[in-house]
Amino acid sequence: MTEKQDKGIMKHIPNALTVGRLVLTVIFLGLIIYAPKTGQDKPANLLLGAFILFVVTGLTDIVDGYLARKFEVTSKFGRTMDPLADKFLVCGAYFCFAWVNQPRLVCFGFSELTLDIIHWGTAITIFAREVIVQTLRHIAESRGVQFGAIWSGKLKMFLQSFGIGTVIFGWAYVERPWGDWFTLITYALMIFATVLSGIQSLTRRIK
Repeated sequence: MTEKQDKGIMKHIPNALTVGRLVLTVIFLGLIIYAPKTGQDKPANLLLGAFILFVVTGLTDIVDGYLARKFEVTSKFGRTMDPLADKFLVCGAYFCFAWVNQPRLVCFGFSELTLDIIHWGTAITIFAREVIVQTLRHIAESRGVQFGAIWSGKLKMFLQSFGIGTVIFGWAYVERPWGDWFTLITYALMIFATVLSGIQSLTRRIK
């Protein structure tokens, strides 16, 4: 097989991984939605499976990015769908958490209204930030201006991913008050990083 043929094959692997990530994301979100329907307060085995899927999904993102850079293979599909797959995973997770009313944060004695504000407010804030930043990125790059990730965006992504793992493990295994404190602090830091990265993006040059 020639080098050209090898590269032709490799060109399709990142796209295949992106499609696979979308499929895994749908399954992952389905498990989150289904978990309360098991009738168990803490369906640990199902949530552990969801967490493993979340980790595998994240790893496919790292692998397809590495392969695309290593073999210098890019496509319009990959440039469009790869970031969308990431947003679908993260935004979808927080909307699903809001739908199933997690985390419960029992030790604080919050009312259902307060929990709804925390859950849905978090999901909407994350989604709004992504819409704004992706719109700015599209405008900037259409004008030939680079609009790559900045440090606050990377911190935001780390904290959002960490927050997903925190909610799943707290839901599945943790019953003590420190778990609720840990989750609430994680949410606060995540929201701060999300808003900060959005503000910094709004102040960047796009023309």
